[in-house]
Amino acid sequence: MITFDNVSMRYADGREALSEINFEIGRGEIAFVAGHSGAGKSTLLKLILAIETCSVGQVIVNGSNINRLASRRVPFRRRQIGAVFQDHQLLIDRTVGENVALPLRICGFNSSEAKRRVRAALDKVGLLSKERLYPPSLSGGEQQRVGIARAVVNRPSIILADEPTGNLDPELSAEVMHVFQQFRNVGVSLLIASHDTTLISRLNYRTLTLRKGQLVADQAPGGSE
Repeated sequence: MITFDNVSMRYADGREALSEINFEIGRGEIAFVAGHSGAGKSTLLKLILAIETCSVGQVIVNGSNINRLASRRVPFRRRQIGAVFQDHQLLIDRTVGENVALPLRICGFNSSEAKRRVRAALDKVGLLSKERLYPPSLSGGEQQRVGIARAVVNRPSIILADEPTGNLDPELSAEVMHVFQQFRNVGVSLLIASHDTTLISRLNYRTLTLRKGQLVADQAPGGSE
């Protein structure tokens, strides 16, 4: 699903964000990307989304070399990936259902199919009853779950999450992670960037640890490397 083959990323000012990164994420696998602020976590996710392009190596996503994609093909590839961020970026003047429907409207889905998919996504995250409410009336955890519903409404094969529980208390963090775990059960691969060491150790998934742009550990569940 995701392969990094000797990937390095250097910015125009000479700063190296990632250096010789190698790993693979399989179908239905959950993995954390851990590390301090500035370690390279967000850059790694941006390479998968083709927001950035690596300087050296190959990033393979669903069998396609991202570096070799024609620019006109990038939006299509991005639709196969759901992205969830710490700031869920909901539109406060749109209902929950309208927020979730936005990716489908961009893709040109007809209204009946879009409505069916929106309701299915909201049901999956336990918010079907909130479809007609507006985001400010929801709790922080509920707003993050709306962001997840929006990310998966296109039925992606991969979900990327950048600090998705960073603004949440432990109880709400557990709630959000439980939602992610459900998608794993249907074959979706999840890569979650987080600096929350307590959350990472408690859930005990594979953990890729970055330090100053280098992959210093690839720890399997149970603690082995």
